[in-house]
Amino acid sequence: MSIFEYNGSALVAMVGKNCFAIASDRRLGVQLQTIATDFQRIFKIHDKLFLGLSGLGSDAQTLHQRLVFRHKLYQLREERDMKPETFASLVSAVLYEKRFGPYFCQPVIAGLGEDDKPFICTMDSIGAKELAKDFVVAGTASESLYGACESMFKPDMDHEDLFETISQALLSSVDRDCLSGWGGHVYIVTPTEVTERILKGRMD
Repeated sequence: MSIFEYNGSALVAMVGKNCFAIASDRRLGVQLQTIATDFQRIFKIHDKLFLGLSGLGSDAQTLHQRLVFRHKLYQLREERDMKPETFASLVSAVLYEKRFGPYFCQPVIAGLGEDDKPFICTMDSIGAKELAKDFVVAGTASESLYGACESMFKPDMDHEDLFETISQALLSSVDRDCLSGWGGHVYIVTPTEVTERILKGRMD
């Protein structure tokens, strides 16, 4: 078993019309044994920027702390929040710095940039970026997430349709992966508000 699969995870970010959604499962396990059912994988960097970390749970928490520290330094120096594209480059640089002993994480970055244009991207554990205009996925459920998102995604959805689509894609995908599940955690971000919702899975 790969170290990336040790705790299990499912992460997806999806783009709508001037909005985006990012969602994760809530299971923390040690291989097939479930340890917690309320584990946080999505972190708020600022009101229009969110970071999801799949992979090894302990590395995800460590990496999150380092990135929050770096973002706070940026805010103090520049007196503004980081753009999503800039933050993606920062995450990539932090990961590549540790390429010989990497953080076992696959980040998903989602944010609203200039003119409230949604930006999503993911990268591997050494910071190689993969940009997308529709959706990105990560974690042990990524194969089934790709299939569900490909079939359900429609361009220019409003925030309610986006919530419905990302929720159905996440829940149907974690049912096909025994290392992730126990419901979901969804953030819907528009230029004016952030909505957080908890999903109940079949086992809850």
